Amino acid sequence: MKKRQTIFKKYLWLSMIAVFLGFAILGVMIVFFVTQYWEADRWSSLTSYATTVSLSVTDKAVFEDDKPTFPKEYNDVILDTLRTLSGGLHADIIVTDNTGAVTFWSENAEGIVEGTVIGERFVTEAMGGEFREISDFGGVYGGKYYIVGVPVQMLRNGQLQPFGAVFVTSSAQHYREYVVTLVKIFCSAGIIIFALVFCFVGLFSYQLTKPLGQMAKAAKAFGKGDFSIRVNAQGNDEIGDLARSFNTMADSLAASEGMRRAFVANVSHELKTPMTTIAGFIDGILDGTIPPQRQSYYLNIVTVEIKRLSRLVTSMLALSRIDSGELKMVKTTFDISSTVLNTFLTFEQKLEERKINVVGLDELKPLMIEGDPDMIHQVVYNLVENASKFTNAGGDITVKTQEIGDEAVVSITNTGEGIPPEQIGFIFDRFYKTDKSRSHDKNGMGLGLYLVRSIIRQHGGDITASSVEGEYTTFEFRLPAKKKEQPRKHSEGEGDSPDQGAK
Repeated sequence: MKKRQTIFKKYLWLSMIAVFLGFAILGVMIVFFVTQYWEADRWSSLTSYATTVSLSVTDKAVFEDDKPTFPKEYNDVILDTLRTLSGGLHADIIVTDNTGAVTFWSENAEGIVEGTVIGERFVTEAMGGEFREISDFGGVYGGKYYIVGVPVQMLRNGQLQPFGAVFVTSSAQHYREYVVTLVKIFCSAGIIIFALVFCFVGLFSYQLTKPLGQMAKAAKAFGKGDFSIRVNAQGNDEIGDLARSFNTMADSLAASEGMRRAFVANVSHELKTPMTTIAGFIDGILDGTIPPQRQSYYLNIVTVEIKRLSRLVTSMLALSRIDSGELKMVKTTFDISSTVLNTFLTFEQKLEERKINVVGLDELKPLMIEGDPDMIHQVVYNLVENASKFTNAGGDITVKTQEIGDEAVVSITNTGEGIPPEQIGFIFDRFYKTDKSRSHDKNGMGLGLYLVRSIIRQHGGDITASSVEGEYTTFEFRLPAKKKEQPRKHSEGEGDSPDQGAK
């Protein structure tokens, strides 16, 4: 659980840091571009108003004694114009002559009184053209102001001559207040959005890491041998696919563990029984419990049990080689019908003792296949042995080999009790023995048919079983048949005898 919480917290905090950095970068960019736009618009507005005032003042000016002057009757008009424009722009408007002496000013102009003189640098630059600056206006203001200056000009001798300047100023405090307000608005919105994103990402991260935590918990349980835990697989995304794959793996592990335990239990039982029998009879012979005249009988039983142990060890080795992929085939071309015939001859005495009739041996025809003769012999041997065990006394075993298409098909059918339908699907599993087989085959280990199917499939074939209870059981396996060589066509004149060629 601690591991899962750590992953969740890391994922959550990394997501939050990424969101925060994204918001911070976005906020800086928005504030920068908005303030740049606002500042540019402010400069443009101040310049436009300064130009308007300059034109208005010029219209009211007249020349007296070769000097421009303003008739007194226009003073109130000019002041009203300045008052109106100043109030709409929230700015100070100042009109000076060419010496910097203030002629008119808006009534709200800070630091401007009668007799105020604007610095020569400001007037000279304004009369020379458009002037812009952020400063305290040469000490007129107690803080920073946006300052725009334009010339006041009149037409004289066909030329425009400056005779004063108009200054429009606006406190930079408004700009700072605007920036602070913008930042506050953005931060407020950002906090709300950040909180919503935090909740969303937290919920998403929890949902994302929850299956991983379940998998970690299940993996720990698997390590302790408990394969019963499964992950709740939901959704069609990658996590859902991973959870379903994990559950599939858990099912496979559980099945493998069940098979392993069954394997250990079966092997322990199969080894214990003959070894107990062997040890008991040998001890009885050594300590004299078994009389000399009966020792031969019990030694025969010991021999049978030793052979049973040998078969078990051989089957276990073959099983191990199959599971590890180390079972190698030595392929050659041979007649599988001959293998079937020879195998039945091996069981001739046992079949005669139970009066079992074998049908079809006289109809076997040569059928060539390519494979490992020893491995295929083991397949046929196990199937014939299985049939001889479960055929009813006086019953029949029918064998048939035939070529169907590109396959060699071998079928062995025996009469008898048959296999129940609910069990026939499991008979090729390792260590599986049907309930009825336990009474007929007490020495069997349940490995024969598993080895048969493994060998057949390694040869590229397959085996099937069919049965009707109380009537028969049929095992049929198919293997790739040896391809027949096509006769080579003779060209004209090829193969003619010397005599024919001489004619």
